[in-house]
Amino acid sequence: MNPSRLRFAATAFGTALALAGCSQSGDQAQAPQPAQAPADASAQKLDTYRQLVRIGNDEMAVAMGKEIVSRYPNSDAAKEVQQSLPAIEKRYTENSEKNRLAGLWLYQVSPMEGGTQSTATIYSSQPAGDDRVRLVLRRHTAWGQNAFLFSSGHGFVCKATCTIKATFDGKPGSIKAFAPSTGEPALLFSDDKAFIAQLEKARKITMDVTLQDGEKKETLVYEVGGFDPAKWQPVAKQASKK
Repeated sequence: MNPSRLRFAATAFGTALALAGCSQSGDQAQAPQPAQAPADASAQKLDTYRQLVRIGNDEMAVAMGKEIVSRYPNSDAAKEVQQSLPAIEKRYTENSEKNRLAGLWLYQVSPMEGGTQSTATIYSSQPAGDDRVRLVLRRHTAWGQNAFLFSSGHGFVCKATCTIKATFDGKPGSIKAFAPSTGEPALLFSDDKAFIAQLEKARKITMDVTLQDGEKKETLVYEVGGFDPAKWQPVAKQASKK
């Protein structure tokens, strides 16, 4: 064969191989799988969202729903989620707040000098700090029922009797109180029944008090909306001794 023709044939063969390689690379670059991946991912997450809604896991459903809407805003999955997510998020927010308020209360039944006592206790939300003042509802087998403020760090300024300026969900009111003769750092409410009746209807109560420590005036804030009367157990009153 003529040498020049042989070189031409070799060159043509090499060119054909190169073109074939380019054609294969082009076919691979046009593969549809990557284009389908986002749709598949949104469908998988939508299935998870549906399962979370079905089992009532609002917290995880809200998180998954928001992720779908954020990452795949124009998808069918996002359109479906947007129909149910607002109601689920509202329910989750309301239940979370309800549980938070309920968790602020502590209920106990325990032996106490002279008998048995049942208490419902909540700490002031404001001011914050280690010396928060407790609001206590107490039933005692010998002493009966009462409500009072108690501060383990310091007492209150109250000469015999005093009036606490208060608000119940923003509505102004007042609470008659007195300091115990035994000297405990407490303020007992004169009409515990009336106070408890107001507390059961309120979400937030404020009380203006003066502390003995430098006669410091403070506004105590109590988020009482989570109070559960059923958890404040009654105690049997002891028979009086003759």
